[in-house]
Amino acid sequence: MEYAADVLVVGAGPTGLLLAGDLAAAGAGCVVVERRQGESNLSRAFAVHARTLEQLDARGLADELAATGHRLRALRAFGDVTVDMSRLPSRFNYVLITPQYETERLLERRARACGAEIWEGTEAVGLRQDASGVEVTLRRRNGTARTVRARYVVGADGARSTVRRALGLAFPGRSVVRSMMLADVRLAEDPPDALTVNATGDAFALLAPFGDGWYRVVAWDRHHQVPDSAPVGLPEIRRTMRLALGSDYGAHDPRWMSRFHSDERQVPRYRVGRVFLAGDAAHIHSPAGGLGMNTGMQDAANLSWKLAAALQGWAPPGLLDSYQAERHPVGRAVLLASGAIVRVVVTGPPPLRAVRNLLGRAVTGVAPLRRRATGLASGLSIAYPAPKGAHRLTGRRAPDIPLADGRRLYQALRDGCFLLVAPRADDPAAAAAGAAWADRVRTLGTGGPTPSTVLVRPDGYIAWAADRPSAAAVRDALAAHCGPPRFRAPVPG
Repeated sequence: MEYAADVLVVGAGPTGLLLAGDLAAAGAGCVVVERRQGESNLSRAFAVHARTLEQLDARGLADELAATGHRLRALRAFGDVTVDMSRLPSRFNYVLITPQYETERLLERRARACGAEIWEGTEAVGLRQDASGVEVTLRRRNGTARTVRARYVVGADGARSTVRRALGLAFPGRSVVRSMMLADVRLAEDPPDALTVNATGDAFALLAPFGDGWYRVVAWDRHHQVPDSAPVGLPEIRRTMRLALGSDYGAHDPRWMSRFHSDERQVPRYRVGRVFLAGDAAHIHSPAGGLGMNTGMQDAANLSWKLAAALQGWAPPGLLDSYQAERHPVGRAVLLASGAIVRVVVTGPPPLRAVRNLLGRAVTGVAPLRRRATGLASGLSIAYPAPKGAHRLTGRRAPDIPLADGRRLYQALRDGCFLLVAPRADDPAAAAAGAAWADRVRTLGTGGPTPSTVLVRPDGYIAWAADRPSAAAVRDALAAHCGPPRFRAPVPG
């Protein structure tokens, strides 16, 4: 059977679309299959955090997405507990509130422009793999089925992932909160804050603006716990808003309403042979903090360049396995953090709520604790394991520093290559060593004084760093992280 694609991505949500765009931009043949057909995704995420915006900036999409929504620079909850995002060390020092369909629209446009194929109205119903590829059985809405072959498969098909089930992987965890309600509404009155959120113990509500006159409502009533299948109506949502917020702000004209339960689950393995899991197929968490979609898109940014390297034949040993090593701990940390937030939100008895508010003020009032909280929520503090004895910068997010050629670092990342960034554009050690890897490494100088030479991965994390290294040390680092020099002919699979 011929290969239909180098990579078959199952699921055209933000995770799958970002991955497909990256792979297609790197020259890989990529097909995305999506069960939906011409359906906008109103029912999902609405918060885009700073680290995700930086990843989108590295793809030339962040500023366009930011124009579609509302920028929140401060989050206030439980009266006087305030989280100030304006101090984040990023040009995206805010939380962007925008519907998920806007994120999907831009990512789909990019994926198609780069050459990815998207097969709508098509779902994966089974797969099997061997040493050289994966055969996937697909079924269209009209009931017809076909089997296609790809070198790799990525399951980005959500919490009920068919790919995960086909691999026989468990999805351990539990339900945390039941009978949460979601709705998109218009308001007759403006709320006092850009993001309005409160919990009384008996009820919780969050009100977030999309910036176009629509608001997302998330609401929960402790005393009305019903199955997800139970109908939800505007009167119930308005009543819960009044319980939690003191007003329903004249909510009217809902364009969409839903009820759901919040689970915490994570698959133990993100890779099984030639099949990978990403996004909600690999981990699901409570919606608290708005971390789910962001974590999935960052999964995709981590995996895409590694798959491209494997397909192009220069991936160092263990590179594909590093996806599990790097992203599984992040998924676990996000699961714990979002779970802690939702447990704090639904705290019941008044004495415990008083303690919650006191601790919230303490965390946001102490600079180190505040930085830790905002770093976790924004994704900017995420770092990957570094070898023993490595430079202090290794594994950390690369800041968006100015470069000698007038660009920012994240603009230079748009080429999809490694960046070897030296204190000077004509640094002799970097220039001499980097020339042999010119097909996948760009050698650049910084726009200001810095003692360190750093090798930045295509996903914006620092693979290696050293202070005033020799040309031999730079060559060794490039060989370790970027494969053999001057690779020419691709080696399949």
